[in-house]
Amino acid sequence: MKVIIFTKKSVFKSLAVVFIFLFSVFYAATGKYELLNVFLNTQRELPIYCVDTSDKKVAITFDAAWGDEYTDQILDILEKNGVKATFFLVGGWVDKYPEKVKNIFDKGHEIGNHSTTHPHFSQLSPYKMKEEIFKTSEKIRRITGKETNLFRPPFGDYNSLVVKTVKEAGHYCIQWDVDSIDWKDPGEEVIYNRVVSRVTNGSIVLFHNYAKQTPLVLDRIIKELKKKGFQFVTISELIYKENFYIDHTGRQKLIENNKAGM
Repeated sequence: MKVIIFTKKSVFKSLAVVFIFLFSVFYAATGKYELLNVFLNTQRELPIYCVDTSDKKVAITFDAAWGDEYTDQILDILEKNGVKATFFLVGGWVDKYPEKVKNIFDKGHEIGNHSTTHPHFSQLSPYKMKEEIFKTSEKIRRITGKETNLFRPPFGDYNSLVVKTVKEAGHYCIQWDVDSIDWKDPGEEVIYNRVVSRVTNGSIVLFHNYAKQTPLVLDRIIKELKKKGFQFVTISELIYKENFYIDHTGRQKLIENNKAGM
C-alpha cells in the first residue's frame, strides 16, 4: 500500500489554491473582477484614461510638441471662460518656447510631461524611457519652479512595461477617453460633436495646441459642457492619488468604493 505523506508546505499550497479558487468563484458571481485582479496582480498595466466619479468633472488637456501658433488664442479662450487646463509639453517645445511655458504656468494651468523627443515609448528600454521623462520634468521645474508628476506617452503609445516604468519614474501615466482628433483638421463641427457627445463624468479630453481648428471651436465646446453642468478641473484635481485601481477599460476607480459595494 502506497503511503501519502503530507508536509506543511504541500498543505499550505493546497489551501492557497482552494482559497484562490473560492475567491475567484465569489467574484465571478458578484461581477467584481476588478478587485480580484488587484488582489492577484494579473491585470495588465494600463494608463489612466478617465476617472470613475459621480461628480460632473472633466479635464481638458493640450499636447504641445511642435508649433505654438495657436497657444495664445487657446489661453485667451480658457481665461475668458474661467477654465484651467493641463498642458503636456515635449522637452524640445519647452526649449524652443520657454516664455510660453512660463505664461501657461503663470495663468494657473497645469503642466505635464510629454517626453523629451516625442518617441514611441514601446520601442524604448526602461532606461531610455526614464531618461526621456526625467530630462523634461527637470526642464519644466527650472522654468516653473514646480515639479510635475504627470506623463503622457507620445502618440498614446504604451504597453505594460511603459506604464510600469512611468510609475517607477514617479509619474502618473495619463491617456484620454475623448479624442477631439483636432490634429486631423476634420472640421469644426466634427470636433465639436465628438467632444460634447462623448464627455461623461471624469472624462479626459485630448486637444493639441498646434491644431488650427481648435481655437475656432473651443469656446463653443466649453460653453456647451458648462450648460450640461460640467466643471472643468486639471488632471491633478481629477485623478485619485492613492487607494485606486484601473479597470480593464482604463477607468481609474477607488478601491474603497469597490469594497463598500461588496
